Amino acid sequence: MRELATATAEPQVCTLRRAVVSTLVYADLFDYPLTDSEIQRFLIGEAATTTRVTALLDGDARLRRHVERTGDWVHLAGRSHLAKVRRERAAVSAELWPIARHYGARIARLPFVRLVGVTGALAMNNAAAGDDIDLFILVQPGRLWLCRLLIVAIVRLAGRHGATLCPNFLLSTDHLRLSERNLFTAHEIAQMVPLTRTPWYDAFLDANRWVRDFLPNAFATASTTEARLDRRSAKRVVTRLLSTRLFDPFERWEMERKVRRLRARQGREGGSVAFSVHECRGHFAAHDARILATYSQRVAGSAAELS
Repeated sequence: MRELATATAEPQVCTLRRAVVSTLVYADLFDYPLTDSEIQRFLIGEAATTTRVTALLDGDARLRRHVERTGDWVHLAGRSHLAKVRRERAAVSAELWPIARHYGARIARLPFVRLVGVTGALAMNNAAAGDDIDLFILVQPGRLWLCRLLIVAIVRLAGRHGATLCPNFLLSTDHLRLSERNLFTAHEIAQMVPLTRTPWYDAFLDANRWVRDFLPNAFATASTTEARLDRRSAKRVVTRLLSTRLFDPFERWEMERKVRRLRARQGREGGSVAFSVHECRGHFAAHDARILATYSQRVAGSAAELS
């Protein structure tokens, strides 16, 4: 019976071992060591408890040839310097969070805005000196580009005070389910930190349940904080006024004007972009494509070593 149990458990151990290494490989692309609980939360393609992950990290001899601990953090072998990097970037991130919250609150008060979230490096407390504050914003249908114009005004105001905001993803609330579904996008959704607690955050997660195919444990500790709605009458009045058909031509003009400029930038820089009445996603320079390509190559090499 013991031999049968061992034979049954071994494939499960191998699967979890590969998932742990794959997760650490992905984090390593961002120079980011992980705690045991973070490995569990962002475990790629495998549902598992933190207890099970820790037991494997501490007890699996084959895994220890590829993985090391430095303090509370786990990283790939030979990458112990990342502990210092994480401490340094945590300090930079701590300085950026008050700025992100301040301007995020200003954006949240604009007409048409339904949700403001921080994404990118800051969402993981992994911002380096000089990094932008990446923002994801849900907006009222039919006014995405007018809303973007208002947001740009706050971006410029922040820039005069030395803060670099990057609202690189605006999405209409009638098209919450993303068409681009890969590990990079799944991570962006899972690690996003909402600055405004509205029902739209939960609606967005529910519409993108495909994220769990990549990161099965990502939302196990999702917040259940009661939503707070913005009930300021001034915002409601302005929103209703700007939502009338009188401003439809201006919305179309602004979209056409800005899309021409963004397409020109895409031609110069490349990248993963989408511009429509429902979406403005400007991830230029193909950062996501490079990450995914490098990840695939390194995971393939790790799989050969672990087999």
